[in-house]
This record gives sequence, structure tokens and C-alpha cells, in this order.
Amino acid sequence: MEGKKVSDSKVEMAQMMLPEDANVAGNVHGGTIMKLIDNAGGVVAHRHSRSNVVTVSISQMSFHAPVYIGNVVFLKASVNYVGRTSMEVGIRVEAEDLNTGNRVHTGSAYLSYVALDKSGKPAAIPPLIVETKTEKRRYEEGRKRHLFRASKR
Repeated sequence: MEGKKVSDSKVEMAQMMLPEDANVAGNVHGGTIMKLIDNAGGVVAHRHSRSNVVTVSISQMSFHAPVYIGNVVFLKASVNYVGRTSMEVGIRVEAEDLNTGNRVHTGSAYLSYVALDKSGKPAAIPPLIVETKTEKRRYEEGRKRHLFRASKR
């Protein structure tokens, strides 16, 4: 199977945060952000594998700053690591205040996905071609998280 570059499947998505996304404190619900993260990660995993995927774990989800109603949330997602049927996708979340243009890193997450064949069984996926120092570092960090998750099963 021919490998795929990180750039072949990465995405950047944007979503305006509206009043229905707010909690009682007036901030955006963490669960709303998590759903956006899973959507972005799922798109990347599907693009890499060119098959249906399912989320199997969230290795880490960190919230660094609040997101407010009226902010535009940007999700930058790319494959970090690929195994035989699974892959780890890293997602960076940023919020932009449209009035000032100020953009803040508000969260990060690592999610694992498994590719499925037409009968719903795990399917082999293309290996990942890493080209830059950053991609190589992320690949190695993702491999370590993969081994840690495997040791807990």
C-alpha cells in the first residue's frame, strides 16, 4: 500500500460560536468544543484512510483558555501516527475575536481512530510519510502514546 503525506489529509475548519453554544457562565460548552474536535479529527482520519472511521479513544484533551460567544473557533487537525488499522490525529483549537483579530490557542487534543471496511471490520490503512522535523517529532510522540494505550488494553 502506498504511503500518504501528512499534508494529504490535514484540514482546518472554522465555526462561529453562537448563543446556543453557551453554558450558564456565558462561555462555550467544553462538550461543544469536543464535538468540533471529533468532527475535524474524523475528517482527517477518513481522508487518510479513504474509509469509514470510528473514534476509539481520546488520549488527551486540554483546555487552555475559554471560548466566548461570537468567537470563531479554528480547528487545525492532522495525522500524527499511523499503525496497521488505527491512526492518531492531533487537533489544535484556536479562538479568534472578530472585533480585534486576536487569536488564542484554547485547546489541544489527541484522538485515535480505526478505519473500517465495508463489513465494519478494521481495515489496513496507508502508512504515513513524514517529511518535516515537526512531523517526525509528532510521529514519534504519537507512537509513544500508541504504545502506552496498547499497554493499558
